[in-house]
Amino acid sequence: MKSALGERCYPYALSVLRIVIGFTFWQHGLSKFGFLEGRVREFPELTWFAGVLEIVGGLLIALGVFTKPLAFLLSGQMAAAYFLSHAPQGLWPLLNGGEPAVMYCFTFLFLAVAGGGKLSVDAWMEKKIGARVWL
Repeated sequence: MKSALGERCYPYALSVLRIVIGFTFWQHGLSKFGFLEGRVREFPELTWFAGVLEIVGGLLIALGVFTKPLAFLLSGQMAAAYFLSHAPQGLWPLLNGGEPAVMYCFTFLFLAVAGGGKLSVDAWMEKKIGARVWL
């Protein structure tokens, strides 16, 4: 059952979710380059490329730019991270350290379908030119 309050709040709650997820994902990328007490990854390590995607993708997701296609790409990145790094250590995400990868994967998959919400560059562009810009 839908409520009037839920209908009004949904686009803003979606925006808050997107901003927080983008910001925390961006931090994971920064840590791969020695910031926030992280270990520097060297080119061409796979984690170096992951760090680039996390920095650029996290920032763009937080701003709500290219939200749907970018979230789909980042969901795939997190699925690959889980199956390449965590799943070989055991089935259960809580035990193999893969819980954040699973949570990011499915949150990004949700954003790929739902979009960026009302407070996004995507929504601003849609309003400005009167048509959907990206999917």
